[in-house]
Amino acid sequence: MTKEEALDALTELSSTLSAEERDKVLDSMHICQLNKNEVIYQEGDEPQNLFCLLQGKVKIYIDGIGGRCQIVRVYDDFEYFGYRAAFSGDKYATSAAAIEPSCRVCIPLAVIRSLLQVNPRLSWFFIKMLATALGKSDERTVNLTQKHICARLADSLLFLKDHYGMEADGKTLRIKLSREDMANLSNMTTNNAIRTLSLFAKEKIIAINGRNISLLEEKELQKISRMG
Repeated sequence: MTKEEALDALTELSSTLSAEERDKVLDSMHICQLNKNEVIYQEGDEPQNLFCLLQGKVKIYIDGIGGRCQIVRVYDDFEYFGYRAAFSGDKYATSAAAIEPSCRVCIPLAVIRSLLQVNPRLSWFFIKMLATALGKSDERTVNLTQKHICARLADSLLFLKDHYGMEADGKTLRIKLSREDMANLSNMTTNNAIRTLSLFAKEKIIAINGRNISLLEEKELQKISRMG
């Protein structure tokens, strides 16, 4: 994919730019491939770029005690990340890594900042993204800290379904997470995630085939989530 094609694919961003601003972005942006588990940035790094995922899946996580990590967000095709810390003048409070082979666009933050000073449409674009992300973050914080293990895992499965969609069969999640990543997404130990997934499978709420998970009874997952 060329840089022109990549920017055209980022329709919401590119639609806010004038022809001159578009050329400025094209001159500075670059595209790179990511291997599975490749780290994009780490906690404490100084933000340098705005990232957008063209293809693949990326997790945002915080390293915890004893080598465990907490996945706080996941990103899919054409989603932006890495800009909150830059706009607040902070270093990264999280780390980012590819869940699978992926492709990303990098735009220097110096270029983005210069455009924000003269382009109100671009400013509103980022304000909307930040406000939406804040709302989702608040909801997940409540779910991960106040709900029971079963409800947290049900929430994670429903979240993955809403975020990544389903395969052609209409039941299998369009993402393959390790049990460790599923546990980190649900704020539980890997053993608890394995046991709870096995319980859901035994009750025929889901079906498991390796890393493929199929949602057989979505309404039951919604009920478990509501019960907390």
